[in-house]
Amino acid sequence: MSPSDTTPRYSVPGLGVRKGGRVIELLQPRLHALNDLALTLKHIHWNVVGPHFIAVHEMLDPQTAAVRSMADGAAERISALGGEPHGTPGALVSERTWDDYSVGRADALAHLGALDLVYSGVVKDHRRAAEEVASIDPVTEDLLIGHLRSLEQFQWFVRAHLENGSGNLIQAGASSEAEAAEATAPVRKTTGKKTTGTKRTAKKATSAKRTR
Repeated sequence: MSPSDTTPRYSVPGLGVRKGGRVIELLQPRLHALNDLALTLKHIHWNVVGPHFIAVHEMLDPQTAAVRSMADGAAERISALGGEPHGTPGALVSERTWDDYSVGRADALAHLGALDLVYSGVVKDHRRAAEEVASIDPVTEDLLIGHLRSLEQFQWFVRAHLENGSGNLIQAGASSEAEAAEATAPVRKTTGKKTTGTKRTAKKATSAKRTR
């Protein structure tokens, strides 16, 4: 089967090769998106710095493992349908419709602002695929719904760091990863000032303890 031809020679009983081919066509971009997301999460895990480093660093490892498992499930479903999952780096780069994650070494809020956009893109496309596949193959729909349940929870974890006291996301309205990262700058500056104040308080408390 060539990369451009998703029609299998056989498929699961009761589905047929034409419908099976359409499901494969919908699943392959989801496989690319999940593989790309897993790599992006690891990239952030390695490049996050700043006061919230350990919280974000440790939060991302379970997400990476879960997303890798989702990719495995998507690939195996393609195979079960009689298709050929494309899992090589070259296939990912040549067939994807988005650019690489654009933020390098940066503080936690900058990365989380950008990561929220990444999750939004993956979730929206997963939902579109799930909606279309619902009338063709409920088994694949169930697979994608399971993915969405976890992906939306992971995005909630990310957004919890980005919500301000008014209940708004600090990077709301950003249309690129760079814009989303930059939108967190005022918060990063404020956080830095508060941290300094906290350190001074801690020193006073230490002095008082010594006095006693």
